[in-house]
Amino acid sequence: MLLFYQSNIEKTPFLSEEDSRHCVKVLRKNIKDKIYVVDGVGGLFECEITKAYEKKCEVRILSVKREFEKREYYLHIAIAPTKNADRIEYFIEKCVEIGIDEITLIQTKHSERKNQKTERLEKIAISAMKQSLKAYLPKVNELMDFNKFIQTANFEAKFLAHLTDDAKPLKEVATNKKKILLMIGPEGDFAQDEIMLAQNFGFQLVTLGNSRLRTETAGVVACAILNAFK
Repeated sequence: MLLFYQSNIEKTPFLSEEDSRHCVKVLRKNIKDKIYVVDGVGGLFECEITKAYEKKCEVRILSVKREFEKREYYLHIAIAPTKNADRIEYFIEKCVEIGIDEITLIQTKHSERKNQKTERLEKIAISAMKQSLKAYLPKVNELMDFNKFIQTANFEAKFLAHLTDDAKPLKEVATNKKKILLMIGPEGDFAQDEIMLAQNFGFQLVTLGNSRLRTETAGVVACAILNAFK
């Protein structure tokens, strides 16, 4: 099954120009061919092409599955953007493929990147959603100050990844939690006062193992752990 994305497919029954070109020109789909479209909020639509235009491929909806493969838990990872933009893009792609609901970029004291445009990250998330046959598009939030973020975070379980002796393994403390928030620090890790402040706001220190991981690797590993033990 090959997926296309149109957020408002029921009101605007046609593909985006990019997807239209891919569908008609690359895949050579034509009138009466069947395709599948997701809306990013759980809808999987079986459609029939009615007009095979490269810039605007129009379709007719044949059937729909609501809440397609909906998960019973919510996973939000807050992560400091990496100095190398390719690495945070890798994180986005792989976590969407594995399974994630929300991503927030956080600005910390040791962050080497002070700004991050989310438009490209959203496109990567869409591509990964289609690639991995998912119908839910994770929310990618704009860069947010660390202090402001932790003060507004309202989750059943809040964790901060930190390689320290008193941190507990993530896979042990996240079991049976339905709404999880995990923070991943920058290349230079969180500052000590940031860690203390987060703990004051209910964040629990967790470890992903004994290895010291790159920021984007830690994010992917954490996402894999949380999906494996849910």
